Amino acid sequence: MDLGSALTGSSTAWIDLAVLGLRLFVGVCFVVHGLGKLGVVGSGNMAGFTAWLDSLGVPMAPLQARIAMASEITGGTLLALGLFARPACALLFVTMLVAGRLGHRGAGYLITNDPPGAEYTINLAVVCAALFLTGPGGYSLDAVLF
Repeated sequence: MDLGSALTGSSTAWIDLAVLGLRLFVGVCFVVHGLGKLGVVGSGNMAGFTAWLDSLGVPMAPLQARIAMASEITGGTLLALGLFARPACALLFVTMLVAGRLGHRGAGYLITNDPPGAEYTINLAVVCAALFLTGPGGYSLDAVLF
């Protein structure tokens, strides 16, 4: 194998494997964050998340909190499975844009800022956009069913 091929070559199988890895880890990440809003994992709960949204001036905070939680759990599960992956990516992309815009308003980019910036939400949104563009890959339920 020549150096050019080693540096720039790829195959469908490797790309499908990379997309599978991204889908699994990012999908599970979203599910864990959604479950955290329910108090299943971590120290958060729906009451605390709703109160935080209310303190930010988010209208209809209880409804918005449940929409965010449902988006993360549903979208993350679908993304990890590769089932309706593009709609799931679109849902999660919008969820992260809203989270970045509302939850990290005025905090800048870096998550290490005080208060934390939108770095994490922006990065997740970009990964979702990239997965939307690439599609779910060959190792997905979408590939099997459709």
